Amino acid sequence: MWTSGAQFAGWMFSLVRTDFEAAKHRGISFVLAPMDQEGVSVKPIPLISGNPLFCETFLDDAIAEKRDLLGTMNEGWTIGKRLLKHERSGQGGLSPTTAKPKPVGITIDHKVDKVLKDYVNDPAISPVLRGEAIDWKIRSAAFRLTQKRAGEQARDDKTPADTTSVFKLYGSTLAQDRQEIIARLMSTQGLGWEGESFSSDEIGAARAWLSSKAVTIYGGTNEVQSNIIAKRVLGLPD
Repeated sequence: MWTSGAQFAGWMFSLVRTDFEAAKHRGISFVLAPMDQEGVSVKPIPLISGNPLFCETFLDDAIAEKRDLLGTMNEGWTIGKRLLKHERSGQGGLSPTTAKPKPVGITIDHKVDKVLKDYVNDPAISPVLRGEAIDWKIRSAAFRLTQKRAGEQARDDKTPADTTSVFKLYGSTLAQDRQEIIARLMSTQGLGWEGESFSSDEIGAARAWLSSKAVTIYGGTNEVQSNIIAKRVLGLPD
């Protein structure tokens, strides 16, 4: 389930159990398998946003060749963990390949600024909404500063390791809050799926709001990230 981009992929990787006597994460291998073989079928999953990002992938006697084993047999979970950290690094804005960070300031999101100007142009209208937008911008600026500091540490070969979960957790929540604020600022105009009474930007905002519901799920749910932070960052007991 939830195979990202499977309808476009030529290959997939799998974590498969190759030693049934081993406990927990031991005995798992990391293998690649071609998608164009018999026994592999893909069914896109329609999402509420209308964009099928994920798929069901059915494997019926599909084959992964021994030459396509990555790493050592039964030690695939080590590779899987590192891959998950890399994914969270990218989603949290910590990828070592990321371009030079943008200048950090309070006015950092032109979309939010434009929506504020176009839909809440009277200062007397909904001061609560204005306050929420300003609060989000401050939190976003603080997050970018923290990203910048962590990125500089990563470039100095200080791998962020399990702290990537902190960035994934906070970054995904921040992204979700952004779309929620934009939709609320647009009021009913931010809830249009189609129709002449809605502009393309408004329809796009509604679909982005719906898409954002998945941000705290894919790449590791917020609950999973919280567990990792509790155990491996804060050292709390099980």
